[in-house]
Amino acid sequence: MLRIQAIQDPDAPVLRPYRQMRKMTDTHGQGLFVAEGHKVVTRLVESPLKIHSVLLDATWMERLKAPLEARHERIDAFVTSKETIQALTGFGCFQAIKAVASIPTPSTLEQLCKQGSHPRFLVAMDGLTSADNVGAVVRSAVGFGADGLIVGPTCCPPYLRRSVHTSMGTLFNLPVHHASVLADTLHELSATGFRNIAAHPHADAQLVEQVSLKEDICIVMGSEGEGLSASVLQACESSVMIPMAKGTDSLNVASAASVFFYEVMRQRRGNEAGCNPWQSP
Repeated sequence: MLRIQAIQDPDAPVLRPYRQMRKMTDTHGQGLFVAEGHKVVTRLVESPLKIHSVLLDATWMERLKAPLEARHERIDAFVTSKETIQALTGFGCFQAIKAVASIPTPSTLEQLCKQGSHPRFLVAMDGLTSADNVGAVVRSAVGFGADGLIVGPTCCPPYLRRSVHTSMGTLFNLPVHHASVLADTLHELSATGFRNIAAHPHADAQLVEQVSLKEDICIVMGSEGEGLSASVLQACESSVMIPMAKGTDSLNVASAASVFFYEVMRQRRGNEAGCNPWQSP
């Protein structure tokens, strides 16, 4: 049920998540996240995630009214001007459209291992502290066909506002498992037949195109500064690296993730003449 209403009181409790947008961890601690922008909010409306409210101007309300009315939960639609939205949130906004939704229940490791079909492709993150980098890794993971995401305990949560925004809402289609001890989770994955592959540039690493990625695998991405922790690295069966030009030792984790994940897709779809890895088989 959609309830369209004007904002009578900017201090109303129901608007608190929008007022707290600068304090991302406060909203996350309440089990909520904020989606921003037309593409992200549209993907949210198309997803099964529970939406509590939308904050938007009259133009966006007209465009989203029908799909919002088609949903089953009660949704409050607060319609106001772009200027009021900016004053309420404390942010300038290119598109006057935002939404508040519930963070979905994380997947168990068993559920994650059953996503998709063989060969399965999981991504794990160890120590990524930048919300933007987490969102960018998620966007690449979904774009190149990952079946699920494992988040280590020292990682930025993927449902922080900036992560959701940078992922462009692709996060809504990616099952997420939160590992209390990432190295232990990787050992459990190995026991089920997955091969854990560390994205780690060091002397013993193979070039990514030299490693077969056609079995059940988990690509493990490390932090922006320190890379993978020792315990996580030890839990991986092999290490791979991207060949770099002389004088350059590595890429930003988000850029590196795109290269690794593309190689997974390329190998699994074939690289024969006339085969386009970007097209569905």
